[in-house]
Amino acid sequence: MKIVSWNVNGVRAALRKGLLGFLEESDADVFCLQETKAHPGDVAHVKWPRGLEAHWNSAQRKGYSGTAVLTRVRPIGTACGIGRAMHDREGRVLALEFPDFWLVNVYQPNSQRGLTRLDYRVGRWDPALRAYLRRLQAGGKAAVFCGDLNVAHKEIDLANPKTNRRNAGFTDEERASFSRLLDCGFVDTFREFEKGPGHYTWWSQMGDCRARNIGWRVDYFVAAQALRAALRRAWISPGVMGSDHCPVGLEIG
Repeated sequence: MKIVSWNVNGVRAALRKGLLGFLEESDADVFCLQETKAHPGDVAHVKWPRGLEAHWNSAQRKGYSGTAVLTRVRPIGTACGIGRAMHDREGRVLALEFPDFWLVNVYQPNSQRGLTRLDYRVGRWDPALRAYLRRLQAGGKAAVFCGDLNVAHKEIDLANPKTNRRNAGFTDEERASFSRLLDCGFVDTFREFEKGPGHYTWWSQMGDCRARNIGWRVDYFVAAQALRAALRRAWISPGVMGSDHCPVGLEIG
């Protein structure tokens, strides 16, 4: 199965910037979108490419957050949220069950400028997500989760680690929390195939950062250790425009 994940920074904006063309040209089986900023009714007029079935988990607040999955492979079932009301109002988690694994689309909260949401992020959200993944896998089926996780894990994962040390997405707390998640039995799939620097998925829209490749790797596919042997390749597609993030992909099977 070939899966693509992309923070589209507003699905309606992405549609104006060529999202449908990207979906039509790609041979992916599943597309996980984050930061959709829409409800299904907002895009009811859109004719998705033939064979794609849409699933949504939208935020209660209009024009904010949200996730969606477009899939050519019909899932066994779907589940919205992680089962905690305080976390589920923002539409940040959408899980699909397939025969061989769970696929979880995640848009993690940003700690925000001034780190105003850091305590919520690492003290409440991250532990709740880890617990959710444990519960999901308790039935014996392993999980893959993907999305904009709003953290650059290692210094190699951003262009300027020294000057960003206490900025949202590169605090010691967020990085350590991501390490704890991996220690629960998961692998960062991109690093299974690529050990080198210079690979980013998000660029500031100021200062011509994308053209200069001054970016951050904050978009991931993370797979349970039990699926490691099934990983075929993982990649980043920096040449795909339409958002301040680019798509990332995983082939598994």
